[in-house]
Amino acid sequence: MPDSLSSADVRPARDLLAADTAMGPVTLRVADLDGMIRYYTEGVPLRVLTAVGPTAVLGRGTTPVVVLEHAPELRHASPRDAGLFHTAILFESEPALAAAVASVARHAPGTFTGSADHLVSKAFYFTDPEGNGVELYWDRDRTAWSWTHGQVEMDVIRLDPQGYLSEHLTEAGAADPIVGGASVGHVHLSVGDVETARRFYVNQLGFETTLDWNGALFVSAGGYHHHMAMNVWNSAGAGRRGRTLGLGTVDIALPTPDDIGATTERLRHHGVAIRDDGATVSFEDPWANLVRLSTAA
Repeated sequence: MPDSLSSADVRPARDLLAADTAMGPVTLRVADLDGMIRYYTEGVPLRVLTAVGPTAVLGRGTTPVVVLEHAPELRHASPRDAGLFHTAILFESEPALAAAVASVARHAPGTFTGSADHLVSKAFYFTDPEGNGVELYWDRDRTAWSWTHGQVEMDVIRLDPQGYLSEHLTEAGAADPIVGGASVGHVHLSVGDVETARRFYVNQLGFETTLDWNGALFVSAGGYHHHMAMNVWNSAGAGRRGRTLGLGTVDIALPTPDDIGATTERLRHHGVAIRDDGATVSFEDPWANLVRLSTAA
């Protein structure tokens, strides 16, 4: 927990997710499996870790980042529905981020939607071929983050893509854009209202609020700037989702089985319906987004 959190924001450890909580892969239901594999391997780029039948797991090294599930019978969701705003993929260094951004620019230039310096991070935004948002980003060191009254200072400052690539893209990165590791740093959702999101993700699941900003709530465990965010920018008033293409599952990795047990007990205390298969625990948020807990191993 950052030492800048005010005493009023400090909650008992039993009410919080473990400090070492991290995000796992994001599962997407897709209509064109081959096309989406091409985008995430040639563009982003990730590698295919496993591909069995209608499911492909993509990532770096042994770390899964995106799971693609072929579901051509489903329709696309409305842009006004709740669901995924973007999957944010975190890179280990600025040269690694620059290599990935250059790769998407080369293989799928029409998918770029913007870029920004957020003070805690530098980010580039894309929309994949089926309309799912993708953020590629790099974090500044935590010592460079600023906190005021318990909230992390973030902003949206212009970040010139060409200037960034000129400064950080190396010859090696241009030749082979898979540089270093990558993982899901955070997941950003579209929701119907922020207060309901706060009750579920903060009061019940156990994240801490790190920022309230312009119709969006940012939350984390262990003092990260945010592991998840929820906004109403396109989806204010949205109700529960039907089964559509797009977001399938948000995975959250907890350090130990005991952490899963404590979180499960807390959720049940709040009346959240839980499914426990012995290895993972899953449940729905108020908009029927499926969330799954597992251990980091």
